[in-house]
Amino acid sequence: MPQATATLAPPPAPVEGARRGGGSEFAPLLRTVKEAGLLERRTGWYARGITLNLLGLAAVITGMALIGGSWWVLLLAVPLAVLSSRTGFFGHDAGHAQITGDRGTSRIIQLVHANLLLGMSQEWWNDKHNRHHANPNHVDKDPDVAADVLVFTQQEARGRAGFLGWLTRHQAWLFFPLTTLEGIALKIYGFRAVFSKEAGARQSGSERAVEGLLLLAHVAAYATLLLTSMPLGHAVVFALLHQMLLGLHLGLAFAPNHKGMEVPDEGSGERWGHLRRQVLTSRNIRGNPVTDWFLGGLNYQIEHHLFPSMPRPHLRLAQPLVRAHCRSLGVSYTETGLVESYRQALTHLHEVGEPLRADA
Repeated sequence: MPQATATLAPPPAPVEGARRGGGSEFAPLLRTVKEAGLLERRTGWYARGITLNLLGLAAVITGMALIGGSWWVLLLAVPLAVLSSRTGFFGHDAGHAQITGDRGTSRIIQLVHANLLLGMSQEWWNDKHNRHHANPNHVDKDPDVAADVLVFTQQEARGRAGFLGWLTRHQAWLFFPLTTLEGIALKIYGFRAVFSKEAGARQSGSERAVEGLLLLAHVAAYATLLLTSMPLGHAVVFALLHQMLLGLHLGLAFAPNHKGMEVPDEGSGERWGHLRRQVLTSRNIRGNPVTDWFLGGLNYQIEHHLFPSMPRPHLRLAQPLVRAHCRSLGVSYTETGLVESYRQALTHLHEVGEPLRADA
């Protein structure tokens, strides 16, 4: 396997899919977006956002040190979880080269935000996220819909028995409780990837060593902060609350994006180009300043998938162009409200488990 690059891969060239008038459906939209300057970096915007986030983290840490002896310190787990999610969003954007076009700088930004501040492997995330972007919602190629604790198609649900079968039957009800474990799971997957034998095939020895040292530094710093600012009992409860709220926040951001949307079927013989592959499998959430901030811009999931390197503040500006282009092609463009998006995603999970409930 070739050595991993520092940033997430660009989308595959959109030349193989459905065409109109002898050219790709995506090319005219790409040209329009480029001419509008929406692919140009917004380094200053990101610098301000990252600085404010770091100052917020410093303020919460200061608060922990001042009131760590009281159970009131648990209230600080809420802003810490929110700021930790912001940290993850900046790491995600750095991995897509949204912040800067320099690979080395992007890698440093992502290593600081993912490995050091969150305890999550940037290389593991990049590898997984690259495959998701290349084939969203493809059961055999997208790791985000691979059968695991949850399953996303009735075909995957069939044959699940025992505890896994019980989970599948009730997965719609269990989805959000399970997301509280996501913050911890991301750490476990990252540590396993970096310190496993297979990691050597994806990274050079020095890259792996840097990742490993930063992950260990995160654990040491996090444990030191908790144990020096509050009693052991407070520290354990605070850590659990922080990680559960972080997982829930990330789940709220990622859950609406693709669940219940089109699933590419290669068996049908239909071959989608880049535009249809990304638009038909993605769902947008209507944006406003609050949702844009809370969801880290991922509510513009269609625009993000079409243009992964587009800076976050430009996604909402690109939306009218993308929507109009899809309308001209007769391509379905899905956008809904935040609550409705969760209803649709959970309804899909419930329907997936129907065969098992019928057999019970």
